[in-house]
Amino acid sequence: MTIYFYKVWQPYGCFSNFSLHPIEMDGVCWPTVEHYYQAQKFVGSEDGMMIPLIHLAATPEEAAALGRCGTRKLRSDWDVVKTDVMRAAVLKKFLTHAEIREVLLVTDNEVLVENSPTDYFWGCGADKTGENHLGKILMSVREEIRQLRSLTVISNS
Repeated sequence: MTIYFYKVWQPYGCFSNFSLHPIEMDGVCWPTVEHYYQAQKFVGSEDGMMIPLIHLAATPEEAAALGRCGTRKLRSDWDVVKTDVMRAAVLKKFLTHAEIREVLLVTDNEVLVENSPTDYFWGCGADKTGENHLGKILMSVREEIRQLRSLTVISNS
């Protein structure tokens, strides 16, 4: 059975980057994965002043809007690093928050799909032909956490 997720208030909403699960990356606490991800678009770019604005955004929706502003200059390597940036943030989120780590692990070996009707890169898109990179990252993180558990690096609590 495929597990579809999208909005934070729906089943498996904790898989969304908009879920209110803070992460600490490089000594900075980010309110959500979305805040962190959107800010990373501007690291080292001439529009680096966007980073603190995104960090302080009141909601993940606001952080996303700031990061998607088409008039800003993104870092030159963004297309190369964006999936690694996302994976690092998603892994940190599930290593940090035991309650959602358990939700992820309980999905067993099910296929996880971000059911975004508009995103054909991170999600499946309206016609389900999208690349589903967020779902693939979640499945990869799930496997990594299992491996870490088998090494007893992280506890069950």
